[in-house]
Amino acid sequence: MIAAGAAITGTFLGSIVREALKAPDPIEDEPDPLLATPAQDPEHTEVIAADGTPINVVAYGPPDGELMVLVHGWTCNTKYWYPQINTFSDRFRVIAYDQRGHGESPRGKTKLSTDLLGQDLQSVLTSVVPAGRKALIAGHSMGGMTILSWAQQFPDTVSDVARAVVLTSTCSNHLLPNLGLIPLDLPKALSPMEYLTGRLVAGATIHLPRTQMSRKVTQYIALNTTSRKSHVDFCDDMVASCPGRSRGKWGNAMVDLNVSAGLDALVVPTVVVVGCDDKLTPPVHSEQMAKVLQSHGHLEELVMWPGIGHMSSIENSDGYNKLLTDLLQRTA
Repeated sequence: MIAAGAAITGTFLGSIVREALKAPDPIEDEPDPLLATPAQDPEHTEVIAADGTPINVVAYGPPDGELMVLVHGWTCNTKYWYPQINTFSDRFRVIAYDQRGHGESPRGKTKLSTDLLGQDLQSVLTSVVPAGRKALIAGHSMGGMTILSWAQQFPDTVSDVARAVVLTSTCSNHLLPNLGLIPLDLPKALSPMEYLTGRLVAGATIHLPRTQMSRKVTQYIALNTTSRKSHVDFCDDMVASCPGRSRGKWGNAMVDLNVSAGLDALVVPTVVVVGCDDKLTPPVHSEQMAKVLQSHGHLEELVMWPGIGHMSSIENSDGYNKLLTDLLQRTA
């Protein structure tokens, strides 16, 4: 039985690799200037989480500028937000932090969980948002789940700290059952294995080498068939830099995700953003979240971008930055 399951899982994974290798190569172009290391040196702050784990926080821009707090996703780090840091830090206070086990934040000794995501965000917000001020809080993928976990656990603080929220390429529950990774030509009999395979892949702790094949797989899973090479290379390097044990342990922590109650607690203007080609958190998630937010009167906008994958705020950084600018103006 185990051997049969392993064989089916291998078939599933092999089909993904084959699909990735068949996909068009990324578009050769000039480097994306928004992905360059910011010219401005960041201010580094070490926020101590509730369990004593130090969280690496970086801040750019004038201390008295309007506040943005940016929360990255699984296998990423603060570099994910370079397009926003490079766009807004001349006039806004842009703050990002490394989720524990990512970037320069250690994993700590506490068992990883989605509750812990929200608790760490609460520690960061308490440290970086001065009393009487509010921040636009944006999260991508696991970062969006972090915001929902925070709102679910600390509902009384949401309206005091957040002026608006952006949930980007994320979901509130049923993460694995709705994956869009299964190739269309795979036998339907293998569809039930998608959940098991997703669980195995999410929890894998193997080192991810940087190779031409890894870039193709990253493009297929996390971006789209018309991606720019500069975007694929940037994302592949970032994902590969995440320690395998952190990646696997966080993957296991998210497989049975349910932070839906956080949607009820988001009592501030909230924008939901997703790429129509997102295979990891397909648009069905965003549509469901938007429906709940709208029922409570807090959906500011549901934005769905054709031809954009999971790394939406990198793939369409101009559109994302305009969205943030407009939201800041509407909530001034």
